[in-house]
Amino acid sequence: MRAVKGDQKTRIALTLNGRKLAAEAEPRLLLSDFLRHGLGATGTHVGCEHGVCGACTVLIDGVAVRSCLTLAVQAEGREVRTVESLAAPDGALNPLQAAFRDHHALQCGFCTPGILMSFTDFLARNPQPSEAQIREVLSGHLCRCTGYANIVEAIKEVASSSHAPRSEG
Repeated sequence: MRAVKGDQKTRIALTLNGRKLAAEAEPRLLLSDFLRHGLGATGTHVGCEHGVCGACTVLIDGVAVRSCLTLAVQAEGREVRTVESLAAPDGALNPLQAAFRDHHALQCGFCTPGILMSFTDFLARNPQPSEAQIREVLSGHLCRCTGYANIVEAIKEVASSSHAPRSEG
């Protein structure tokens, strides 16, 4: 990344969902906007723009972060995964996505990508969490449609199986 002055753009190179990509952006551009508008990863949703709702959650180097609180330049040289990385190349859902479908754990779907990414990270680090731990992580996400019960059941199903997601590529 080259140094910039004022509103000059800088080239940001990163690995997005396994593909090395680069684009130019102003130093103050948020990662959420860079992903959506600069790189076309529109599965990353922007809700509150204050880090409260969790809709913009992505993985950076395997760790869940709020992309609306992260500058795009902070992703320089890093591995970024969005919800688009979860399904197989042929479109088959991963176990977490399938459990959400099977348990009707989504309605409008706006919050779903962020929740899926948070739990991809969480279950990789804690493959057999308690319901209280699941609810603690889920408390960082706002959903206006589901009431959370079905989301908890979907996550519990994945956690009780051998299909806990891995946060790495």
